[in-house]
Amino acid sequence: MMTRNVFTKWLWDSRRSLLGWTLAIVVAGCGYAAFWPTINDPQMQELLENYPAALMEAINYTNISTAAGYLNATVYGLVVAVLLLVFAVSTGARIIAGDEEAGWLDLVLAHPVSRGGVALQRFAAFAVSVLVIVSVFWVAMVAISSPAQLTSVSPAMLAGIHLHLAAFALLFGSVTFCVGAATGRRALALGVGAGIGLLGYAMNGVIPQVEGLEWVRDYSPFAWLNGSEPLANGVHLGYLGLMLGLSLLLVAIGTLAFQRRDVAA
Repeated sequence: MMTRNVFTKWLWDSRRSLLGWTLAIVVAGCGYAAFWPTINDPQMQELLENYPAALMEAINYTNISTAAGYLNATVYGLVVAVLLLVFAVSTGARIIAGDEEAGWLDLVLAHPVSRGGVALQRFAAFAVSVLVIVSVFWVAMVAISSPAQLTSVSPAMLAGIHLHLAAFALLFGSVTFCVGAATGRRALALGVGAGIGLLGYAMNGVIPQVEGLEWVRDYSPFAWLNGSEPLANGVHLGYLGLMLGLSLLLVAIGTLAFQRRDVAA
C-alpha cells in the first residue's frame, strides 16, 4: 500500500532529510535575525555607511537601517534563500533522475501507477515539503520577533515574504525536476539548477553594477523573491504568479518528456 501511494511514500522516505533541512533553515535564519539589535546601533550603522556604495549594492545591503530592510537583505535575500535553493535543486533532481540512476525507478514503475502519476505525486510531495519548511520557519520568526526587537515587522508581513520563499523554492525545484525527468541525468539537472541559481544571484547584484545592464535584475529569480520588498510592501502578485506559473510549466514539460522517453535500466 505504501509503495502504491507514491505521494505518502516519498514524504515518509524523506522525513529525516526534511527534518534536517527544516532545522538548518530555522537555526540559520533565526540566528541571523537575532543579530538585528547589534546592527541597529548608531556606531554600527555609521560603520556600514562608510562601506563603498557599489559593494553594498552588489550584496543588496543598501537598506539595512530598518528591521524589514535588514531581514530582507540578510535572512531572506541571502542565507535562507541560498539554503532553500540548495534544498530545492538537490531534491528536484532526485525526484526522477536520482532513482533512475540508482536503478530503483524500474521497480517503482512496475507497480500499478503511471509514469505521469509517479512524477506528479513525487513533485507534489516535494511541494508539501517546501510548505512545511517555510511554515515552520515562519512560526519560528514570529516567536523570536519580540526578543530580537523585530516587532516592527508584523506576522502578516512575514507571511508575505514566506509565500515568496515557497514560490522561489518551487521554481528551482521544478527546474531540476524538469531536466532530470526529461534526461534521466541527475548530474545534469544539478548543474543546470546550480548554474541558474548562481547566474540569478549575479543578475540581482553584481551584473547590474555595469552601466547599461541594470535591466537584467528584472529577470533574476532573486529579484522576484524579494526585490519588491514584501516585508514592507506586501506580496507582489506579479512576481508570485510568475514564479508559480513557470513552475507549473516546467513540471508539465518534464512530466510529458518523462512519459515519452525510455527509462534507463
